[in-house]
Amino acid sequence: MTNISEKDKWLYVAVEDPGGNEKFLGFYDEKADVSYIPVFENKEDALTCLVNMPRKDNRKYEVQAVLLDILREDARNNGFLLFLTDSQGNVQKHIEP
Repeated sequence: MTNISEKDKWLYVAVEDPGGNEKFLGFYDEKADVSYIPVFENKEDALTCLVNMPRKDNRKYEVQAVLLDILREDARNNGFLLFLTDSQGNVQKHIEP
């Protein structure tokens, strides 16, 4: 696994309403009482996992590459954590803000 603390690291994330009122697809885990955005090291894992993620009707979703610094800033500003996730949706690692 690559070092995810690299400054110019790109990760993949599902984006809701791309090109319009876009936002990163995030979730709330009631059991753990945390809001989080699943991120992926490669596009294939993100696409595989997106198929099984809960989504809203009549919304478009796509996987995009985003700089880690941008993901961190958005997560901090909106009260989310970032979890490095595998293609099956299993959390592999919490990414420090």
